[in-house]
Amino acid sequence: MSFLKITLTFFFALLFSVGSAQTFSAKVMDQDTGEPISYATIETGKNQGIITNEEGEFTIQIDQIKQIQDSIYISYMGYETKGVFLEAQENLEIVLIPKIFELKEVFLTTEVLTVSEIIEKVQDNLEKNYTVDLTKKKIFFRESDLTKVKKMDFGFKKSSIEELNKEFIDSIASLIPKKSAYYKEVVGDFYGDYSQHKLFITKAAELYDKNNDLSAEGIGKELERIFNENVKKDSYIKIRSGVFSTKMQVDSIIKENEEAKEEIEKQAEKGNAHFQKHIKNRISNLYEQLFFQEDSKIDVLDKSNRYHFVLENYTVIDEMSVYIIHFSPKGSKDFKGTLYVNTQDFAIVRLDFQNVKPISKFGLLGITYRNTIYRGKMLFGKDTNGAYSPKYLEIEDGSYIGLDRPLKVIEKNKHVKGRRKQNELSLGLDIRMNQLTKYELVVFDSEYISENDFKDSPENDRVKATYLSQYDPTFWKDYTIMEPNDAIESFKVVE
Repeated sequence: MSFLKITLTFFFALLFSVGSAQTFSAKVMDQDTGEPISYATIETGKNQGIITNEEGEFTIQIDQIKQIQDSIYISYMGYETKGVFLEAQENLEIVLIPKIFELKEVFLTTEVLTVSEIIEKVQDNLEKNYTVDLTKKKIFFRESDLTKVKKMDFGFKKSSIEELNKEFIDSIASLIPKKSAYYKEVVGDFYGDYSQHKLFITKAAELYDKNNDLSAEGIGKELERIFNENVKKDSYIKIRSGVFSTKMQVDSIIKENEEAKEEIEKQAEKGNAHFQKHIKNRISNLYEQLFFQEDSKIDVLDKSNRYHFVLENYTVIDEMSVYIIHFSPKGSKDFKGTLYVNTQDFAIVRLDFQNVKPISKFGLLGITYRNTIYRGKMLFGKDTNGAYSPKYLEIEDGSYIGLDRPLKVIEKNKHVKGRRKQNELSLGLDIRMNQLTKYELVVFDSEYISENDFKDSPENDRVKATYLSQYDPTFWKDYTIMEPNDAIESFKVVE
């Protein structure tokens, strides 16, 4: 077969495979270690691309494939950038080669600076490197809520209502799952700058075990029946926990319960107004925690004199030389981590951080709270105007909650003589649990917009997220998302 015929055969085969492929899936690996490379950049076009997940996996959907002429480019700090032809195949492994370079090559046109001088230049260039401009960003957002109950004891002591006995109270505690997972995923358009935001959700999913909600709903209905049959409508409820107490009129409780039911029914018909607001607030909170924001918890630059910096090494990403700077707290500060700083413009292109002690804690009168985990990653890319903006943000926020307190629910009636006490439920609560919430935001495409464009940008404040009882890879067909991790892929509700 002639060279020309081989070339033409390969050319048409390539066209056919790209044109007919539904997706292109691959895993990015380190050539030397065989380990997956998390959060590598997959460049699919100008200011466009995706990020590998924590297991090094990514998928390109058909709508993106149509826009890509022939190749994608994979890059990561410390590795050679690699171009890959798009071919219809699954489970492809792409290996990246560690980049070997001489330090004299890195600093051919750059003066050698001390780590203190580097940090000063980072601070001096913050405003220029992270300018505040209005943009429209195509985003994927994922929220993972994980709860682990270590102890759930309502501590039944006594009850004057026969049906509210120890067995019933213990059954409520037993129905509360010891472990639970709840995932929210959203594709949409995010408008704004670092302080003002709008969100239009294109598609959304909620992945959780609805059986847990059904159990809670069943308990709620049973409690409501017991409440209606045993409590007088003109009574009031006194709730006492230790030295604290509050009163609630029974009539108002019934009215509020009925109004809540009506509101839930309305939301079910029109979509949940709280879902869109919740997602927008979570993304806004991620932006508030960017290291250059005034009120960010990540104060490594704002309080740089209270951190210790070490220039550990140098690396290269996208042909840019980068300082690798480790930081750790002096005294009472909260974080340790790594800064990756461009040697030319002193922009932080990546920040990894984690807390070294609880961020906050509270303990009083049997209530314990500790913010035990606060860690994450921030990756930035350069826009067309030369400034940097987020392309991947991740924060994990974990806490421990403990409650060890007495609780009394007392029914009283003003029309009854004497002490007026009608019914009483007395408990001794002992509840301990850990909660971890992980937020992930991926920016696939970004373009600048005017003030008028921002004012006219749409929002859909009522969104119906699709309920999924298990991970469904076809749900996001034709949409660009970040690949799920193993925990999400294996999630399945046991009927």
